[in-house]
Amino acid sequence: MPEVQQFPKFTQKKQKVHKHPLIQKIKLQDTKACYVTGRLDVEQHHCLYGKNRKNADDYGLTVWLTQDYHTGKHGVHKGNLKLDKELKRLAQTEFEKVYTHEHWMNVFCWNYL
Repeated sequence: MPEVQQFPKFTQKKQKVHKHPLIQKIKLQDTKACYVTGRLDVEQHHCLYGKNRKNADDYGLTVWLTQDYHTGKHGVHKGNLKLDKELKRLAQTEFEKVYTHEHWMNVFCWNYL
């Protein structure tokens, strides 16, 4: 039996397909600096997370936080409910400047104002 030569399969890279191509990104910050302190050593925080994280990303509802205010001692992921609520209110307020309150409720299903 003759030896069969194997060639690598040619695979094309899949392009990202945006679910909502007409979404206008909302800019919550002008600079890549911490929302609280203004420092430049930052991590990206999605103002809405869990089941709404993807939508928050699609609409640009993210802010920059230092590690301390993101996942550290004073962080929104460590129980800083005051900052967490402030960021959610900011996200909804800025969202509703571009879209309607009804659209917010259809997408995120929760009123933070």
